[in-house]
Amino acid sequence: MKKAYKILFKAANQTPVMKSRTLDVLTKSKRVFVKCENFQRTGSFKFRGAWNCISQIPFREREKGIIAHSSGNFAQAVALVANILGISATVVMPKNATTSKIEATKGYGAKILFSESTIEDRARLTQEQIDIYGYKLIHPFDDYNVIFGGGTTALEFINQIGTLDLLLAPIGGGGLISGCSIAAKGLDPRIKIIGVEPKNADDAYQSFKLGKRIPVVNPNTIADGLRTSVGEKTFPIIQDLVSEIITVTEQQIIDAMKFYWERMKLIVEPSGAVPLAGLLYGDINPSLINNKKIGLIISGGNIDLADFFTTLQ
Repeated sequence: MKKAYKILFKAANQTPVMKSRTLDVLTKSKRVFVKCENFQRTGSFKFRGAWNCISQIPFREREKGIIAHSSGNFAQAVALVANILGISATVVMPKNATTSKIEATKGYGAKILFSESTIEDRARLTQEQIDIYGYKLIHPFDDYNVIFGGGTTALEFINQIGTLDLLLAPIGGGGLISGCSIAAKGLDPRIKIIGVEPKNADDAYQSFKLGKRIPVVNPNTIADGLRTSVGEKTFPIIQDLVSEIITVTEQQIIDAMKFYWERMKLIVEPSGAVPLAGLLYGDINPSLINNKKIGLIISGGNIDLADFFTTLQ
């Protein structure tokens, strides 16, 4: 993890940590600290994993270009990193990806191919392109360099504010929480890690309970970055280091977004608001919260505001 942080030191932003006295009172905690990866380059923590992975690819393996599949945040991160490093990038995005994420990915210089909205079709089209053109796959979460890159979020967080009693992170494919668990537990084994997931895309919750990976089926959640299944590499890490996984409803995610926007003046996308929803409304033992030092990770802030601004015209 320290190696990944050294690789990222000059490339990534050191993102700020925010606090809210209102949040402390609402949760009855000692203090809640919010790690704002919405201020990371490309607007999400995904830049960390993309840079740590792509920058270590040997030059001879870069010649044919790279490819990734993503609903948006990793797409943007791969596009920007490839642009900086002078590598040709192709990104497979689902047709229902938000317009702002599509446009940003194009703006960073990547070629976009659209798939159907299912994870299976994304993977199929990606593999088809690899077979034809020999692209190198950059997996959005199930790659150890991507995991370690994402984990620098927690390493930096704890370096900024000291150790925590409890850390909450969102779960989609599991790259962020598995990396952050390695980093946090490596610094202080006493830290409890809780993963938070939309109830409408609760494969990680189900997998954690049953002890085996259960694929997500027709995830219909506003948290578009969490619509994927937990990975083969990330799941064992989660099993070993995460204390529990809880789920939140769509309305609870929206309410958490509203809190961030109205009370903390932070633009947070639905996926990034999921940990706060878990803290405010989730089924967490009060003993883990009361008078405890708690950390939340905002994974990103890429939300399409086109409809909002249209109403102002």
